[in-house]
Amino acid sequence: MKIAIVFLAVVAIALARPDDKMYTTKYDNIDVDGILASNRLLNNYVNCLMDKGPCSPEGKELKSLLPDALESECKKCSEKQKAASEKVIRFLVNERPELWNKLAGKYDPEGVYKKKYENQAKASGINV
Repeated sequence: MKIAIVFLAVVAIALARPDDKMYTTKYDNIDVDGILASNRLLNNYVNCLMDKGPCSPEGKELKSLLPDALESECKKCSEKQKAASEKVIRFLVNERPELWNKLAGKYDPEGVYKKKYENQAKASGINV
């Protein structure tokens, strides 16, 4: 009987839609301010996202989840991830627009997400 219950639990987990899960929170305590303050670290992350350099484990995770997060309005993001995303976007738009434009060119070449999130950005005081 116990084996049947364990088997059913495993099947249920296997059949669970992966898009119902939240993104991992194992990187939620990363020092975003430290990354933004360091040209070397920031450029390393941008190079990773642009396929121009190696990726740290955090960079690989970000790179793999970014398209889904953009598409789904970050519905699987934790509150900490949403706050960090806003901080990074605000910094890039205001302080490093050349990096912002590179990333936008790769991840939003048609301007679909810019249009989709324009009102939300303005409400947060970000002029994308």
